Amino acid sequence: MLIGARPLGAGERMTLKVSPAVAVAPANLVVRATITADSDTRAGESVAESNDFYRSSQIQLEGEKAARTSMFEFRSLPPGTYEVRANLLGADGRSRAMIRQQVNVIASGTGDRE
Repeated sequence: MLIGARPLGAGERMTLKVSPAVAVAPANLVVRATITADSDTRAGESVAESNDFYRSSQIQLEGEKAARTSMFEFRSLPPGTYEVRANLLGADGRSRAMIRQQVNVIASGTGDRE
């Protein structure tokens, strides 16, 4: 099943879609960032962060030739409330756009029961 990001509106540089919004640990999250490529776009960064966990990934982008959609996957996340961020970086390394979404990863509830 494919999930598309909503189209970029006027003035938007980036949109973010994280799937699923609620997951059972150990969770795999798929992050899709859709960007408006321009000559200053050099990198895309995605972060999944909770109180007890941090993971990030970064890809290089080729300015105006950059792919419109970038996908990141975070695997085996433990339980927690995560802030998932996508950050679009310019040639100078500074943020050009950032967007956030909250995701809940809940404990599986499995274990030894009598």
